[in-house]
Amino acid sequence: MTEQALETGGENLTEEQVAQFLRNHKDFFIRHDYLLRELTVPHQSGSAISLGERQVQMFREHRDGLREQLNQLIDVAKENDKHFEKSKRLLLNLLEVKTLDEIEIVVREAFKGDDNIDFSSVVVFGDSTDYPISDITLVSHENAREQLGSLIDSSAAVCGHFQPKQLACLFSNDAEKVASAAIIPLRNGDALGMFCLGSKNPKHFDSSMGSLFLSYISDFISRILPDLLLRSRSSKLQDKVPSLLE
Repeated sequence: MTEQALETGGENLTEEQVAQFLRNHKDFFIRHDYLLRELTVPHQSGSAISLGERQVQMFREHRDGLREQLNQLIDVAKENDKHFEKSKRLLLNLLEVKTLDEIEIVVREAFKGDDNIDFSSVVVFGDSTDYPISDITLVSHENAREQLGSLIDSSAAVCGHFQPKQLACLFSNDAEKVASAAIIPLRNGDALGMFCLGSKNPKHFDSSMGSLFLSYISDFISRILPDLLLRSRSSKLQDKVPSLLE
Protein backbone atom coordinates (compact mmCIF):
# COMPACT_ATOMS: atom_id res chain seq x y z
CA MET A 1 0.00 0.00 0.00
CA THR A 2 1.36 3.43 -0.99
CA GLU A 3 0.87 6.88 0.48
CA GLN A 4 -1.13 7.81 -2.62
CA ALA A 5 -3.46 4.88 -1.98
CA LEU A 6 -3.92 6.12 1.56
CA GLU A 7 -4.85 9.57 0.29
CA THR A 8 -7.31 8.37 -2.38
CA GLY A 9 -8.93 5.53 -0.48
CA GLY A 10 -8.72 6.70 3.08
CA GLU A 11 -12.38 6.25 3.83
CA ASN A 12 -12.25 2.54 2.98
CA LEU A 13 -9.10 1.76 4.92
CA THR A 14 -9.24 -0.39 8.03
CA GLU A 15 -7.23 0.23 11.19
CA GLU A 16 -5.26 -2.94 10.48
CA GLN A 17 -4.26 -1.66 7.03
CA VAL A 18 -3.08 1.66 8.46
CA ALA A 19 -1.12 -0.11 11.17
CA GLN A 20 0.49 -2.45 8.63
CA PHE A 21 1.37 0.49 6.40
CA LEU A 22 3.16 2.23 9.27
CA ARG A 23 5.02 -0.99 10.08
CA ASN A 24 6.17 -1.25 6.48
CA HIS A 25 7.17 2.41 6.31
CA LYS A 26 8.99 3.07 9.53
CA ASP A 27 10.35 6.36 8.20
CA PHE A 28 6.86 7.75 7.54
CA PHE A 29 6.86 10.15 10.49
CA ILE A 30 10.43 11.18 9.73
CA ARG A 31 9.29 12.41 6.31
CA HIS A 32 6.07 13.84 7.80
CA ASP A 33 7.24 14.99 11.19
CA TYR A 34 4.63 17.78 11.30
CA LEU A 35 2.02 15.08 11.94
CA LEU A 36 3.65 14.32 15.28
CA ARG A 37 2.66 17.81 16.38
CA GLU A 38 -0.83 17.68 14.88
CA LEU A 39 -1.92 14.25 16.11
CA THR A 40 -3.01 14.05 19.74
CA VAL A 41 -3.66 11.11 22.07
CA PRO A 42 -5.44 11.00 25.46
CA HIS A 43 -3.28 11.26 28.57
CA GLN A 44 -3.97 9.70 31.98
CA SER A 45 -4.54 13.18 33.36
CA GLY A 46 -7.43 13.67 30.92
CA SER A 47 -5.70 16.23 28.74
CA ALA A 48 -4.50 15.57 25.20
CA ILE A 49 -0.81 15.48 24.26
CA SER A 50 0.92 15.31 20.91
CA LEU A 51 2.02 12.02 19.44
CA GLY A 52 5.63 13.10 19.87
CA GLU A 53 5.10 13.81 23.56
CA ARG A 54 3.34 10.47 23.94
CA GLN A 55 6.29 8.73 22.27
CA VAL A 56 8.72 10.41 24.66
CA GLN A 57 6.52 9.37 27.57
CA MET A 58 6.50 5.76 26.35
CA PHE A 59 10.29 5.77 26.05
CA ARG A 60 10.55 7.01 29.64
CA GLU A 61 8.13 4.37 30.89
CA HIS A 62 10.08 1.69 29.04
CA ARG A 63 13.35 3.03 30.48
CA ASP A 64 11.92 3.02 34.00
CA GLY A 65 10.66 -0.53 33.51
CA LEU A 66 14.10 -1.69 32.34
CA ARG A 67 15.73 0.09 35.28
CA GLU A 68 13.38 -1.69 37.69
CA GLN A 69 14.17 -5.06 36.09
CA LEU A 70 17.89 -4.32 36.32
CA ASN A 71 17.59 -3.45 40.01
CA GLN A 72 15.72 -6.70 40.62
CA LEU A 73 18.43 -8.69 38.82
CA ILE A 74 21.11 -6.95 40.90
CA ASP A 75 19.24 -7.79 44.11
CA VAL A 76 18.93 -11.43 43.05
CA ALA A 77 22.64 -11.54 42.17
CA LYS A 78 23.57 -10.13 45.59
CA GLU A 79 21.32 -12.66 47.32
CA ASN A 80 22.79 -15.52 45.29
CA ASP A 81 26.29 -14.34 46.18
CA LYS A 82 25.40 -14.53 49.88
CA HIS A 83 23.95 -18.02 49.40
CA PHE A 84 27.08 -19.12 47.55
CA GLU A 85 29.44 -17.89 50.27
CA LYS A 86 27.35 -19.47 53.02
CA SER A 87 27.08 -22.75 51.13
CA LYS A 88 30.81 -22.82 50.47
CA ARG A 89 31.67 -22.31 54.16
CA LEU A 90 29.15 -24.94 55.20
CA LEU A 91 30.46 -27.53 52.75
CA LEU A 92 34.04 -26.91 53.85
CA ASN A 93 33.04 -27.38 57.49
CA LEU A 94 31.11 -30.54 56.64
CA LEU A 95 34.34 -32.00 55.26
CA GLU A 96 35.63 -32.09 58.84
CA VAL A 97 32.58 -33.84 60.28
CA LYS A 98 33.33 -37.15 62.01
CA THR A 99 30.03 -37.98 63.77
CA LEU A 100 26.30 -37.59 63.26
CA ASP A 101 26.10 -35.03 66.05
CA GLU A 102 28.63 -32.82 64.30
CA ILE A 103 26.40 -32.50 61.22
CA GLU A 104 23.67 -30.95 63.34
CA ILE A 105 26.14 -28.58 65.01
CA VAL A 106 27.74 -27.46 61.73
CA VAL A 107 24.38 -26.85 60.02
CA ARG A 108 23.03 -24.92 63.02
CA GLU A 109 26.10 -22.69 63.14
CA ALA A 110 26.02 -22.07 59.37
CA PHE A 111 22.55 -20.51 59.50
CA LYS A 112 22.83 -18.93 62.93
CA GLY A 113 23.29 -15.38 61.62
CA ASP A 114 20.60 -15.56 58.94
CA ASP A 115 17.72 -13.19 59.75
CA ASN A 116 15.25 -15.25 57.73
CA ILE A 117 16.18 -18.72 58.95
CA ASP A 118 15.19 -19.35 62.55
CA PHE A 119 15.38 -23.14 62.74
CA SER A 120 17.42 -25.93 61.20
CA SER A 121 17.50 -29.66 61.67
CA VAL A 122 18.87 -32.84 60.19
CA VAL A 123 16.54 -35.80 60.52
CA VAL A 124 17.88 -39.32 59.94
CA PHE A 125 15.62 -42.27 59.19
CA GLY A 126 16.50 -45.26 61.35
CA ASP A 127 15.79 -47.14 64.54
CA SER A 128 17.16 -45.38 67.62
CA THR A 129 18.18 -48.75 69.07
CA ASP A 130 20.76 -49.09 66.27
CA TYR A 131 22.59 -45.88 67.17
CA PRO A 132 24.22 -44.39 70.27
CA ILE A 133 22.36 -41.64 72.14
CA SER A 134 22.65 -38.56 69.93
CA ASP A 135 21.42 -35.01 69.61
CA ILE A 136 20.45 -35.67 66.02
CA THR A 137 16.79 -36.51 65.38
CA LEU A 138 16.24 -40.19 64.57
CA VAL A 139 12.90 -41.27 63.13
CA SER A 140 12.06 -44.84 62.18
CA HIS A 141 11.08 -45.45 58.56
CA GLU A 142 7.61 -46.49 59.70
CA ASN A 143 7.01 -43.30 61.67
CA ALA A 144 8.53 -41.20 58.90
CA ARG A 145 6.16 -42.72 56.36
CA GLU A 146 3.19 -42.19 58.66
CA GLN A 147 3.98 -38.57 59.57
CA LEU A 148 5.57 -37.26 56.37
CA GLY A 149 3.45 -39.10 53.82
CA SER A 150 4.51 -38.52 50.20
CA LEU A 151 7.14 -36.01 51.35
CA ILE A 152 9.42 -38.95 52.16
CA ASP A 153 9.47 -39.91 48.45
CA SER A 154 10.50 -36.46 47.23
CA SER A 155 13.74 -36.29 45.28
CA ALA A 156 13.97 -32.49 45.25
CA ALA A 157 13.67 -29.68 47.76
CA VAL A 158 10.13 -28.68 48.73
CA CYS A 159 9.47 -25.15 50.01
CA GLY A 160 6.30 -23.72 51.52
CA HIS A 161 3.87 -24.61 54.27
CA PHE A 162 3.50 -28.06 55.79
CA GLN A 163 1.08 -29.99 57.95
CA PRO A 164 1.51 -29.79 61.74
CA LYS A 165 2.40 -33.50 62.02
CA GLN A 166 5.06 -33.09 59.33
CA LEU A 167 6.60 -30.12 61.14
CA ALA A 168 6.45 -32.01 64.45
CA CYS A 169 8.43 -34.83 62.88
CA LEU A 170 11.03 -32.56 61.28
CA PHE A 171 11.43 -29.73 63.81
CA SER A 172 10.53 -31.46 67.09
CA ASN A 173 9.90 -28.88 69.85
CA ASP A 174 10.11 -25.90 67.48
CA ALA A 175 7.36 -27.14 65.15
CA GLU A 176 4.69 -24.67 66.33
CA LYS A 177 6.99 -21.71 65.63
CA VAL A 178 7.75 -22.70 62.03
CA ALA A 179 5.57 -20.67 59.64
CA SER A 180 7.30 -21.73 56.41
CA ALA A 181 10.04 -24.22 55.65
CA ALA A 182 12.37 -25.77 53.11
CA ILE A 183 12.51 -29.56 53.28
CA ILE A 184 15.37 -31.14 51.36
CA PRO A 185 15.61 -34.93 51.05
CA LEU A 186 18.82 -36.77 51.88
CA ARG A 187 19.11 -39.70 49.51
CA ASN A 188 21.85 -42.11 48.52
CA GLY A 189 19.83 -44.63 46.64
CA ASP A 190 17.39 -45.04 49.52
CA ALA A 191 15.89 -42.23 51.60
CA LEU A 192 18.34 -41.47 54.42
CA GLY A 193 16.60 -38.51 56.04
CA MET A 194 15.78 -34.83 55.66
CA PHE A 195 17.71 -31.56 55.82
CA CYS A 196 15.29 -28.89 57.07
CA LEU A 197 15.27 -25.11 57.39
CA GLY A 198 12.42 -23.19 59.01
CA SER A 199 11.37 -19.57 59.30
CA LYS A 200 8.96 -17.65 61.50
CA ASN A 201 8.10 -15.64 58.40
CA PRO A 202 5.28 -17.42 56.52
CA LYS A 203 6.38 -15.79 53.25
CA HIS A 204 10.11 -16.54 53.37
CA PHE A 205 9.92 -20.07 51.98
CA ASP A 206 7.30 -20.47 49.25
CA SER A 207 6.66 -22.97 46.50
CA SER A 208 8.29 -20.75 43.85
CA MET A 209 11.52 -20.26 45.76
CA GLY A 210 14.74 -21.40 44.11
CA SER A 211 16.54 -24.20 45.92
CA LEU A 212 19.77 -24.69 43.96
CA PHE A 213 22.12 -23.97 46.86
CA LEU A 214 20.03 -26.03 49.28
CA SER A 215 20.22 -28.95 46.86
CA TYR A 216 24.03 -28.65 46.77
CA ILE A 217 24.13 -28.92 50.56
CA SER A 218 21.70 -31.83 50.49
CA ASP A 219 23.78 -33.70 47.90
CA PHE A 220 26.91 -33.23 49.99
CA ILE A 221 25.32 -34.42 53.24
CA SER A 222 23.80 -37.36 51.37
CA ARG A 223 27.27 -38.33 50.18
CA ILE A 224 28.91 -38.32 53.62
CA LEU A 225 25.94 -39.61 55.62
CA PRO A 226 26.18 -43.37 54.84
CA ASP A 227 29.72 -43.56 56.20
CA LEU A 228 28.74 -41.64 59.35
CA LEU A 229 25.75 -43.93 59.87
CA LEU A 230 27.99 -46.98 59.51
CA ARG A 231 30.47 -45.57 62.06
CA SER A 232 27.66 -44.79 64.46
CA ARG A 233 26.16 -48.28 64.19
CA SER A 234 29.60 -49.83 64.68
CA SER A 235 30.06 -47.74 67.82
CA LYS A 236 26.71 -48.95 69.12
CA LEU A 237 27.67 -52.58 68.52
CA GLN A 238 30.97 -52.10 70.32
CA ASP A 239 29.09 -50.72 73.30
CA LYS A 240 26.87 -53.79 73.31
CA VAL A 241 29.73 -56.32 73.21
CA PRO A 242 31.03 -55.76 76.79
CA SER A 243 27.52 -56.09 78.20
CA LEU A 244 27.00 -59.39 76.35
CA LEU A 245 30.27 -60.77 77.71
CA GLU A 246 29.47 -59.97 81.34
